[in-house]
This record gives sequence, C-alpha cells and structure tokens, in this order.
Amino acid sequence: MLIARLIADPAGLSANLARATAAIEGAGMRVALAAMDDFCGDVLQLSLPDGDAGQLRAIIDTHFAPADLLISDREPGVPSLLISDMDSTMIGQECIDELADFAGLKPQIAAITERAMQGELDFQSALRERVALLAGLNEDAIARCLAERIVPMAGARTLVATLKSLGTHCVLVTGGFHQFADPVAELLGFERVVGNTLEVAGGKLAGGLVGAISDSATKRTTLEQEMARLGEGATSLALGDGANDIPMIAAATWGVAYHAKRKARQAAAGAIDRGDLTSVLKLLGIAQDHWVTG
Repeated sequence: MLIARLIADPAGLSANLARATAAIEGAGMRVALAAMDDFCGDVLQLSLPDGDAGQLRAIIDTHFAPADLLISDREPGVPSLLISDMDSTMIGQECIDELADFAGLKPQIAAITERAMQGELDFQSALRERVALLAGLNEDAIARCLAERIVPMAGARTLVATLKSLGTHCVLVTGGFHQFADPVAELLGFERVVGNTLEVAGGKLAGGLVGAISDSATKRTTLEQEMARLGEGATSLALGDGANDIPMIAAATWGVAYHAKRKARQAAAGAIDRGDLTSVLKLLGIAQDHWVTG
C-alpha cells in the first residue's frame, strides 16, 4: 500500500488531478482518490494498493509542483519522535551566516554555507573553514545576533507544541551551534538539543569548536538512538533542508524536506514546497482543532 497526501495550488487542480491519475494508471498502478475532509479540507489523498514510490513521486511532481506532499507505505499519523534540523528549517536563517555579518564576512561565509548545504563540499571541512574565519569576533555578537536576526520559521511553534501535546518527543539536531540552538530549542519547546559548540577564549571566538563535530552522521545516529529508546512500533518524523540532513531524512518513518535543496528533496518521502511548517500537521492528518497555537 502506498498513500500520497498532497496540498496543491487549487487553481487548475481538477485538470491536474485528472492528468496525474491518468499517468498513474498508465504506469500500471491502481489509484483511489479521496478528499480528507475529516482531517484538513485542502489535503487530497491518493491510495494505491501497490506501486513504486519513486515513480509516483515523479508523476505528482510533474503535475502539481510546487506542492506539499507526503508519500508513505503506512497511514501517516502522530509520530513518536520529531527530529529536526534548525537552520533554514526551524528558524528562517543560517546562524553562522548572520553571525558572520557582525564580522563583515557574510558574503564569503554564506557562499561556503550554500555549497555545503547543496552537498558540493564536505560538511566538516566547510564548517571548520567558516568557524576559523570568525576568530576574534567578540562573544557578545552571539547574543546580539540572536536578538536581532534569528526568527522562528512560520508554523514552527505550532508544529512543535501540537506534536508535544499529542505525546511526541521533540529533538533539535543541528550542524550549527549550541549557543544558538539551546535558546531556539527553549523558545520552540524542544526537549533535547544536539549540536556543535563554538570555542570562546577571553570573550572572543577562538576560531575553533569544542568537542566532536555534529554532522550528518550525528543526525542519523541521534534518530536511531531515540528510536531505540522509544521501542518497538515507534515512528519518526525528520525535517531538514540541506544535504547534511539526508541520512536522517532517509532513515525516518516520514522524512520531509522543508523548502529544501535539490539533493535533500530527492532523498525525502515528503516535501513542503508551498506552505509553512503547519503543512506537516495537515499531511499527518492532524485536524486543526487539535493544533496548539501561541
């Protein structure tokens, strides 16, 4: 069984749906269509008794992109675990790029960040290079950056608060820095934080990191550890946007790429390309009267 849930542009929806259904059936897959009125009225569900998820994804992308989408081999629902990236996923910024602006280095560092998130550079090497460029920056720039630049992504508070209210354990795992991730986690309601720590000496950034680097392998390992702790039958939702999120996204029950880089989107079972983070709740089938807002 394959289930595809979809939030698409209502303009031309009927015609696009007809074309997509014909393409699915032309590929030898049987499909049943339903509107999820009992869940969220703008979500369509396609149910296939059998079929190829990659082929189905390609057909949906052809006829509906950009859309919000989740393809699953089981009925989506409330996950036991939410594990999410931070930069450009739970917040709208890349923290190291914004911090670099206080050192007058944003263009140089942002260019390296973009290439790393696209999967064009080794993450650990790119991180060390960027952090080294920040050596000598006053530590108080971190607090200023947090206060002046860092803003939660639209829907982030509602997503985390709603899933927590329904019993989901929420973990923030980042290749960024605890100096940013810890306050962000507290603000949004995450229960655990995994990340890197900027080295500080004499009130200035020293240009290095303290301890082992949190990278793509760390993200997947954290997911696996949490799932083992939660036990048999647990389900996971992973959110991310960059290449270093791919192992975590691929290992999750429901891996969702959020306004993501191409490689991350291709690796994910779901994608949010139109809406904000509350689209994740809709795709999971969590009715809006169960959402926790604030």
